[in-house]
This record gives sequence, C-alpha cells and structure tokens, in this order.
Amino acid sequence: MEGAPLKLHGMWASFYVHRVQLVLHLKGVEYEYVEEDLSNKSRALLLQNPVHKKVPVLLHGDRPIAESTIIIEYIDEFWREKPILPTDPYERAVVRFWCHFVDDTLRPSFGAILRSSAEGQGAAVDNFRQNLEFLEAELRDGFCKGRKFFGGERIGLLDIVMGCGLYWNSASEDVLGLKIIDQESFPFFTSWFESFNEAKEVKEVIPPTEKLVEYVKGLLQKMFN
Repeated sequence: MEGAPLKLHGMWASFYVHRVQLVLHLKGVEYEYVEEDLSNKSRALLLQNPVHKKVPVLLHGDRPIAESTIIIEYIDEFWREKPILPTDPYERAVVRFWCHFVDDTLRPSFGAILRSSAEGQGAAVDNFRQNLEFLEAELRDGFCKGRKFFGGERIGLLDIVMGCGLYWNSASEDVLGLKIIDQESFPFFTSWFESFNEAKEVKEVIPPTEKLVEYVKGLLQKMFN
C-alpha cells in the first residue's frame, strides 16, 4: 500500500471530517479531498460506506475505511512518524477512555442545549458544564496535569477529538447568545484550547467562524421549524 493514492470523502462543516484532515496535516500526508453533498450522496460514498452512508470515508488505494476515530488510528499505524496515540499502553487506554467520554457524554450534553426549550436551557447548560468539569479536572489535577496538550507537547488523539468539535460549540454560543465555556470557570481548559487554536495545522483545517455560524443558524432553523 506504500505510495497508494489517498482520497478523503467529507463535508466541509463536519467536525468528524476535520478530525481526519487534522491528523493528515499533522503528519504531512498528502491526500485528495472530495466534498460530498449529504442531501445527494455520491455513488462512491454509498459504495464505500454502505452501512452508515456517512462521512468521513478514507479511501487508501482501493481500501475504504469509515468512522473518524478508526480512520485516525489507521493513519497513525500506517504513517508512524509524529504519532497521534501514545506508545505506553496505559496512557493509550486513558486517552481512549476520554475520547469515548467526549463522544458519548460531553458532545450529546451540548446537543441537548441546542434542542432544549427556553425553560429547559439552563438545566441543559448546567449538565454540559458539569461534564466539562471532568476534563478541566484532568488538566488541572489528573494524568494530563502540567501538559500543553492532552497529548503532551504535541497534539494527540484526545486533543483532536475534543478540539475539532469545539468550533461548533463556539459557533453555537454566538447563535444562541450564550457564554457556556468561560475562562473563569474553566481556566485550564480554555488555556488548552488557546494552544490548540494556535497550531498551524488547525488553522489549515477549521473553516472560518463566520461560515460555521451561518451553518449552525440554518441547522437550528430547520430543527425548530
């Protein structure tokens, strides 16, 4: 497979796609990007991911790989320079635990804010902030104490999984007129995000805030109409 062409099927606003793009940029791996219209999915996408029919899908030669974290681990194992996952088995387990927490608990609790009525919004915000406090504590007192990134001095898997979705959070805060993640309540977390945001590769991948804000506005209008 060495030298085989690499093609990524994605959608510009998807933070799952941004995760894969960021790993490829961090490792300096060249790839072809194919933008998908999710209202009219290409035949290629449906063939390569017949189970979920979703982006991202990475095509390495004639081999399709689906699901963002699975794709990331594949890339990390195939291109071993600048590793994304730690080499220590225990640290890998810790990272995977927190990645699952982000996707299975933290992200849905933010989605609940977007779906909540005016009366229920306060409780949804409190629940999200309680979940975020676990990551604040991890940076302050836990395994990641004293680190620039969750991955150490370099961006790692948990940084990617957590960081790429935060731009949606920021855009949603703008649309809703809420400040959910503030520096006073989450000093370690906001400091980490500033470092993440300054990375050249992150700036190459994440769309402009204004564009994401308009996209989130459109999604919320559809949700409540």
